[in-house]
Amino acid sequence: MTETGTETGTGTGSGTGTGAGPGTDWRAWQDSWDRQQQWYLPDREERFTIMLDMVEAVVGTAPRVLDLACGTGSITDRLLKRFPEATSVGVDLDPALLTIAEGTFAGDERVTFVTADLKDPDWAAALPHDSYDAVLTATALHWLYSEPLAALYGQVAGLVRDGGVFMNADHMPDPATPRLNAAESAYRHRRMDRAKAEGVLDWKEWWQLAAQDPVLAGPTAKRFEIYGEHADGDMPSVEWHARTLREAGFAEARPVWASPSDAVVLGLK
Repeated sequence: MTETGTETGTGTGSGTGTGAGPGTDWRAWQDSWDRQQQWYLPDREERFTIMLDMVEAVVGTAPRVLDLACGTGSITDRLLKRFPEATSVGVDLDPALLTIAEGTFAGDERVTFVTADLKDPDWAAALPHDSYDAVLTATALHWLYSEPLAALYGQVAGLVRDGGVFMNADHMPDPATPRLNAAESAYRHRRMDRAKAEGVLDWKEWWQLAAQDPVLAGPTAKRFEIYGEHADGDMPSVEWHARTLREAGFAEARPVWASPSDAVVLGLK
């Protein structure tokens, strides 16, 4: 799945191109997705910055990166703007978001996209490399429940080279603070309601627009056949993520950023 986009044109990897003509403005779709996500996650750019700060600190400025559950390639976009010598492999199953990703990065030899289902035990076999300096994912894995997420962490540990890094930026509420969680949620929804009144597109409305686009309509329909409506897993705590990463084979793991509801957990191989 993806962050809480599909490919056309030539693409740059083994994705799911639909052969759209040159008139599609992929950057506009990319920006539209970012705005919709920013509505839900006002500190989204902050978490991206922290992730790239830690990439630079741990593995330098020319990393080979696996953009896990890449969606439209939001992480890859920021990675390459900051580190022009980096390379990225984006993996996702969503045919609509992959179309946008592959259209956005068409012709960029630094980027490859792979279609794979992270719930398939053999998903990593589709990747072009056996190891990566960094594996990054943001607001995507909360749709997995704890047991399959722990299994995925074990697979990711096998893909990160010794000395490499994994980071997951996602919803990680603390079950020990229910009143604080409720207050934060209420405040966040009031803010979202104000922005909605000013015309911001929400998740459902964004997908409605995609379904009306002549190029994205087919991939969008397929996307909902695969996933149905958006669904969340059990969203375990930060402590669970850090402990599970250590159990999966990471030498060190801890949060490196947090908001009232979300966190970035880092595992160092």
